Amino acid sequence: MIETIKDHITKVEQFTATSKDEIENFRITYLGKKGLLNQFFAEFKNVASDQKKEYGQVINQLKTRATDKVNALKESLESNTVFEGKFGDLTRPGNPIPLGARHPISIVKNQIIDIFSRIGFNVSEGPEIEDDWHNFTALNLPEHHPARDMQDTFFIQTNPDILLRTHTSSVQVRYMEENKPPIRTISPGRVYRNEAISARSHCFFHQVEGLYVDKDVSFADLKQTLQYFTSEMFGKSKIRLRPSYFPFTEPSAEVDVYWGLETETDHKMTKGTGWLEIMGCGMVDPNVLKNCGIDPDIYSGFAFGMGIDRIALLQYQISDIRTLSENDVRFLNQFRSSW
Repeated sequence: MIETIKDHITKVEQFTATSKDEIENFRITYLGKKGLLNQFFAEFKNVASDQKKEYGQVINQLKTRATDKVNALKESLESNTVFEGKFGDLTRPGNPIPLGARHPISIVKNQIIDIFSRIGFNVSEGPEIEDDWHNFTALNLPEHHPARDMQDTFFIQTNPDILLRTHTSSVQVRYMEENKPPIRTISPGRVYRNEAISARSHCFFHQVEGLYVDKDVSFADLKQTLQYFTSEMFGKSKIRLRPSYFPFTEPSAEVDVYWGLETETDHKMTKGTGWLEIMGCGMVDPNVLKNCGIDPDIYSGFAFGMGIDRIALLQYQISDIRTLSENDVRFLNQFRSSW
């Protein structure tokens, strides 16, 4: 019997486990109520008197070794187990997050802002729901002025004096009312006009309008500013200014950039002329300066405005303006690596 117990001591010393279940089974086998130790203790009364001392020693030795083995295995298993909290192992590498894509309107707007910021223009913003004064009257468009018909307007039915702005020139009026010259600002934003929706036009679109007011500002300053912009934006330095009419500028002009006739697309966009209209501009009308509290005898200025949507269509060869507002992920994913 003593030799049997010694064999079990050897087995205990050699035992290893890799799971809590194995450790628990081992504990029950030796230390449980019906385990081997209790069976050996029950046989104590049948051991010869001269062997009782040695028998008791080996039983105690087995109990000690079995207990120590269970404790050691539990401690070893716990130290090798990585704790996983509510969110799992927080030290593991994270799952890759899909890279978002900027909208082409945002890309072009940011490019325009960046170009003009290099020559001292800041960014000003204003409300999209505007009043008649800031959208029309202050811009030399009094009530019943025929030029108001050039912009089909969304009016608020309950208040005909409130409307959705038709251009971001209203932001320039607010800026001149709140700031003294010198003024050098651009006003990007969304505008609304009651027009039929088609591949080339929409009832809402985006503009960037620029304003520079200071002493001795001339038309030559305007031309040089636009020359710089077209070179930076399109890589095209050849421009021309054609006489035009805008109620809030005098003289006024349309700006064309020479796009070239290198491809079939160039012929289509420029109608075979090589020239592409990109914006309107002019010297700020003295009445507009006066309406905004600026003395036109001391200060002069120029203004310009362009459509962001139109430039985006041009830059990315998009054939339908409606694509820009449909939020089709397949379309937007094309701009994933853009600014």
